[in-house]
Amino acid sequence: METTPTPLASLETLTALCKRRGFIFPGSEIYGGFAGTYDLGPLGVALRKNLVDLWIRSMQSHDNIAQLDSSIVTSGKVWEASGHVSGFSDPLVMCKACHSKLRADHLLEAVHVAADEKMSEGELNALFDAHRAELVCPVCGKKDFGQVTAKNLLALTNLGMFEEGDAQVYLRGETAQGIFINFKNVLDTGFYSVPFGIAQVGKAFRNEISPRQFLFRKREFEQMEMQYFVPENEARASFAEWKDERMAYYKALGISASKLRFKQHENLVFYAKDACDIEYEYPFGWGELEGIHYRGEYDLTQHQKFSGVDLRVYDEERKEHFIPHVVEASVGVDRTMLMVLADAYYEDELNGEKRVVLRFNPKVAPIKAMVSPLLKNKPELVQKAQEVRAFLKKIHPAIAWDDNGNIGKRYRRQDEIGTPYCITIDFDTLGETPELKDTVTLRDRDTGSQERLTLAEVAEKISGTI
Repeated sequence: METTPTPLASLETLTALCKRRGFIFPGSEIYGGFAGTYDLGPLGVALRKNLVDLWIRSMQSHDNIAQLDSSIVTSGKVWEASGHVSGFSDPLVMCKACHSKLRADHLLEAVHVAADEKMSEGELNALFDAHRAELVCPVCGKKDFGQVTAKNLLALTNLGMFEEGDAQVYLRGETAQGIFINFKNVLDTGFYSVPFGIAQVGKAFRNEISPRQFLFRKREFEQMEMQYFVPENEARASFAEWKDERMAYYKALGISASKLRFKQHENLVFYAKDACDIEYEYPFGWGELEGIHYRGEYDLTQHQKFSGVDLRVYDEERKEHFIPHVVEASVGVDRTMLMVLADAYYEDELNGEKRVVLRFNPKVAPIKAMVSPLLKNKPELVQKAQEVRAFLKKIHPAIAWDDNGNIGKRYRRQDEIGTPYCITIDFDTLGETPELKDTVTLRDRDTGSQERLTLAEVAEKISGTI
């Protein structure tokens, strides 16, 4: 009998599971850790690959979206043109008591005061001063802070800098700029014309003052971004279409609809025409998952101005050149992983035993099925189970093997990592009961129900997880 599942209660519970089962490890852990960094374990690598592949497939379903993989390190002029060098910062404040470096806007949020992103350093200090009596250091509990200063988020690198006078070089703060500076290159291939998109998956780096909330805010992270280039008169309609498509994408992944919502931006950055986020209700509350932004023509105009390269497109009907407008859909791989892990986590009771289960959509699950001999000390069962696994691995490589402990313990381990199916080879498979020869027992992760199936029927089930 199955009880009503209980969803994830805390981020700490999920963090512990991720480490224990090999999804995600703290970065540099044996040296005491390095804040804002995490390492993917064996299951984390598989989960990430599945999520990235699904996103790429969603982009490939469009006939007019190109793929790109741009360099992590670029000319420093790229970031001057984009505005990141002069205007990409977070408000830093130091706790004088414990010397912790903190985000001033996060401290204000804790007392329900919102700091506008457009505020100058002086305006933010004025707001901070007005609420100093309420603000408490989350590390030591004291109320002794310094002044707020704006700290640029771009991460510096020495790559390509050989002398003191060489131009500053940065690790990219977002993947979008690599798309914009390659817009003309992609267009000149002759395979695409406006309207069209460029999609990219890649690492980005930010000098976050206070990385927090596990995978949600990191210093090294990965983005999946698509920039869609359209004529100005089509941009509003395109923005609405991408909003609908991206929300439908997450629901198709099996994410709880009640934990997804749109949040409209009230205060737009100066170049944006419209913007909204798709938010997910993480264990710590609602947070941005994906940004869908109508960026106007700002990005291409800036790069045309700073580079001197003509990035206009010729309109055959109007017989004139124009700069395309951009609609952006940008989501973090790490935040997507955190979402699917949190959404899949449940605790329930099955056949009188309490268990933890990750109810992944089978297409997301890092392991598609586990094959196991009923008894590990019976060579004939082990050999047959190995043959079955080898057969199924031709359909999908993520077929696990587990012969450690009794069959019940094996099932619990697989439930905890979200494996949709467990396949057991027993004596009936070998022909002890003639009519069941070459059939196996297939157990369903979510219900615990079992059925006898032929290998062809099992193969069909596995095919449905791809």
